Amino acid sequence: MVKDFVEKFAKLLANHPEDIEVVLNQVNENYSEITIYANKADAGKIIGKEGKMIGAIKTVISGCKAKDGVSYKVNVQPKE
Repeated sequence: MVKDFVEKFAKLLANHPEDIEVVLNQVNENYSEITIYANKADAGKIIGKEGKMIGAIKTVISGCKAKDGVSYKVNVQPKE
């Protein structure tokens, strides 16, 4: 659910949505990492000015913590 939301949101922001790949890595039962791999040109756009776009994504995801009890860390990485 969270992974699908992040992927759809990132694709809406990207100029190259076909390059977006989202990987969910469950570290333990209470903590997961989400990594967004994007085209180099889109990585900055997903992060946004002063981190406002990625901050918005994190804010929405924090609502999911209340439902499933899992904390999420979100990273953006440019694709090589």
